[in-house]
Amino acid sequence: MTTIPTPGRLAAAGLLRHDCPRQRRRQVVARCSASRGKYFSSGKEPVENNPVTPMLQHLVYKIKATGPITVAEYMKEVLTNPAQGYYVHRDMLGEKGDFITSPEISQIFGELLGIWFISEWMATGKSATFQLVELGPGRGTLAGDILRVFSQLGSVLKNCDISIHLVEVSQKLSEIQALTLTEEKVPLERNAGSPVYMKGVTKSGIPISWYRDLQDVPKEYSFYVAHEFFDVLPVHKFQKTPQGWREVLIDIDPQVSDKLRFVLAPRATPAEAFIQHDETRDHVEVCPEAGVIIQELSQRIALTGGAALIADYGHDGTKTDTFRGFCGHKLHDVLIAPGTADLTADVDFSYLRRMAQGTVASLGPIKQQTFLKNMGIDVRLKVLLDKSAEPSLRQQLLQGYDMLMNPKKMGERFNFFALLPHQRLHGRSHEINANQSKPSPSPVAGFSELTWQ
Repeated sequence: MTTIPTPGRLAAAGLLRHDCPRQRRRQVVARCSASRGKYFSSGKEPVENNPVTPMLQHLVYKIKATGPITVAEYMKEVLTNPAQGYYVHRDMLGEKGDFITSPEISQIFGELLGIWFISEWMATGKSATFQLVELGPGRGTLAGDILRVFSQLGSVLKNCDISIHLVEVSQKLSEIQALTLTEEKVPLERNAGSPVYMKGVTKSGIPISWYRDLQDVPKEYSFYVAHEFFDVLPVHKFQKTPQGWREVLIDIDPQVSDKLRFVLAPRATPAEAFIQHDETRDHVEVCPEAGVIIQELSQRIALTGGAALIADYGHDGTKTDTFRGFCGHKLHDVLIAPGTADLTADVDFSYLRRMAQGTVASLGPIKQQTFLKNMGIDVRLKVLLDKSAEPSLRQQLLQGYDMLMNPKKMGERFNFFALLPHQRLHGRSHEINANQSKPSPSPVAGFSELTWQ
């Protein structure tokens, strides 16, 4: 059992988000509410349902010039191309967007993650300073909920110097994050050419900085959070054939000049090196960029301490074809109208574990339902319901809880995975002398049941 401070202050009515009426009325819709069957095949749609988008034109020119491209290159272009990328110039989150995430559904999600970081900070000695680093912060909703918990438990954190660091490539989303998180009376510092392209102060007075790359975040004692971040990193897709593994590429359909199709590479390609020698599946997706980020996180945590908490769609090395698109909360053919829909692939947590290479310890993946239950979501829901007199708000809380916990919705489709220093789990056995007993580190919240006091 993991023990954390009394939740009395956390449960205070002041912890309720100051939602505007429109936010309170929002429908609880989730990206995973759509069917998640196989979606690798393409080309069934009639030509009139395949509008020629600027991104499609760009890709056709590119393929004509250099030949078929990998799925990874396709994802990178479609999602983050500086001129036409899906993530770069639009707000795709929320009821009016193409998908909605757990923090947008219920404030409880972010609050419990805030408790997780405080619990880990306490379990590892209450460092005098720490950075909270979020990868892909969306609209800033999750960071806002975590910061509210930090404020409510200010007496616990009063001697700790906290700073917020957001890694965000989208200029549009960074502006929305700033509106969500910062004090409007304190102007933002902007420097487009600097690794820290924006700086400010949060509403609770904490310094906050924006970066385009994790590498630019200072290497100091940090807690990292990545929620629905890894699932949009570019994947290479491979199919097993009688000739061995062949990479799935994207080419122009010879029958229709402005239509794309999947083809198999005629020979082995370099990314094949990422496939395990003993792989038994006949179709695999590998994400080298995820591996690079996990190695960077692992080295940072091993060097300076802290922890990383990752929550995402995923599996433990069991699934095959998970590449799919979402538009207007519905599944969307990945090759149709590129640039107008989100592209995603389930995270292979077994690959993330391998990429940590033993530099740090890993926990999970465990189902979101289990993690949130261990974190005390039922207790927190009851407190909020008791504090809420407004029927529409109570209904929103119950709907949000169902979306997060129901196995048929998000409860079993999302997983939690953590990276921690080895000594966090096993104690500093190399410091033990003959007169000392082995340390007994406290269990990690969420991955074991949490005790509310």
